[in-house]
Amino acid sequence: MKLVTVNEMKQIEEEANLSGYLYAEMMEDAGTGIARFIHSLFADIKPDLSAIGLVGSGNNGGDTLIALEHLQKQGWTCLAYLVRSRPAGDPLLLRAREAGCQAASLEKDVDFKQLNAWMEHADVLLDGILGTGAQLPLRKDIAAVLKDIANQPSMPFVAAVDCPSGVNCDTGDAAAETLQADLTLCMGAVKQGMLKLPAFQYVNDINLIPLKFDGKSTCWEGIQTIVVDEGILEEAFPARPLDAHKGTFGTLMVAAGSVNYTGAALLAGKAAYRSGVGLVQMAVPSSLHSALAGVFPEATWLMLPHEMGVISSSAAEVIWENLDRATALAVGPGLGTEPATRDFLKNLLSGEKGGMEKGAIGFLGQKEKHNLAGKSKLPPVLIDADGLRLLSQLPDWPGLLPAESVLTPHPGEMAALSGLTVEDIQNERIEITRRFARKWNCVVVLKGAFSVVGEPGGQCAIIPFATPALARAGTGDVLTGIIASLLAQGKHPYLAARAGAYLHALAGLSAAEKLGTSVSVMAGDLLEEIPNAIGK
Repeated sequence: MKLVTVNEMKQIEEEANLSGYLYAEMMEDAGTGIARFIHSLFADIKPDLSAIGLVGSGNNGGDTLIALEHLQKQGWTCLAYLVRSRPAGDPLLLRAREAGCQAASLEKDVDFKQLNAWMEHADVLLDGILGTGAQLPLRKDIAAVLKDIANQPSMPFVAAVDCPSGVNCDTGDAAAETLQADLTLCMGAVKQGMLKLPAFQYVNDINLIPLKFDGKSTCWEGIQTIVVDEGILEEAFPARPLDAHKGTFGTLMVAAGSVNYTGAALLAGKAAYRSGVGLVQMAVPSSLHSALAGVFPEATWLMLPHEMGVISSSAAEVIWENLDRATALAVGPGLGTEPATRDFLKNLLSGEKGGMEKGAIGFLGQKEKHNLAGKSKLPPVLIDADGLRLLSQLPDWPGLLPAESVLTPHPGEMAALSGLTVEDIQNERIEITRRFARKWNCVVVLKGAFSVVGEPGGQCAIIPFATPALARAGTGDVLTGIIASLLAQGKHPYLAARAGAYLHALAGLSAAEKLGTSVSVMAGDLLEEIPNAIGK
């Protein structure tokens, strides 16, 4: 699903109209699509279905009238309630009436008696009063209608036509009177304001009614921002061959952990297994092995030299000497930010020996410095958490990264990497992600409400979820494991990042639903919900 601004949508429609896909055809396709979608949801639930359409004076009102006409023809009882007057002799209203729809107007129903009588029996309410160009505050008459409906003792299923009336589709502002939708049916594309707060609280599930813009609008073809939907999981998790073995699904090495953050490594490793990788090899300070191995028997272990419980600079050499099986490398969860670990990261990315004494753990070699990168190369790399803080301290760090590495910063880590303020980043999340993905030649996952995934070519994807269930220490380590698992299975970094972020959000929502509250969700709860999210 493409994500557009209000002006972009206007330009797309204008270009399409001039190219022969006329406004009237767009409206016909929109209204027909709404009716088809609503009918598919309810046709098998009960006979004698009824729908009320709240009809405005603009295009959304026209879409709603066409939808009511088609639902009426499919056996529904449909009622058009004109909140705003339509043009004299409106053919769409005439068509709805000829199909058998009843009609009433706010102008003649000032006490809402007729509306309230209809509301008692309605199964579906189509909110088609205002469209994407609506300005706030709402007119008093529209606000009064919405307040009256919200105060009904029981509410029908509310489907917003293109957007809930009262939402600013650019800024995400929303009027207090805006009806809470159960479903928002977006015409052609999702409008950017719907994936901002507070508007998102009124949108609920987003589904797309496709329109025929392909080949008819240069603006449409140039849109580079999409909204990720569940189809991404089908792409990332195809059916598995029956003759598969663990090597079929790759080997992930996870370089993580320190004495203060033992659990971060564990969460990342377990999340990777839950997301389908064949083998997880944990590269951790040797002092952590006894604590972790007993609770993670499925992993294999690469014990790294350490200084007071944090990975030392010479550990890079151990990893380089053990990369032969790894199909992806995740670095960062729980590393800490000590100078020794910073040097470890530099040596790892540059391929330099860090000066290891003969007999050190995991490698036998004289104390010397030379380049290891010539003998092999790093597999696809993901860097997260403390790894990002350390990365920001390295001179010219983007040049050290393999092409299309994956970076997964939260806004604070993004600020350290980019030199911008957190406020600047949060104000322009999409464009900041796009700019730095290009500049760094990386896939960037800017975490937070509505996580943004950008790739070096300029494409960006929005993960359409915002939940406090993920506002907990350790959930980022789970995300690291999920995305890195997909990298190890051979998925393209941009696909792995989008699918991983989407799966991570679903797991958080599923955990909150299972526990009955987002308050109690811990990072470990997400591990149990990853299989459920994939299975659904």
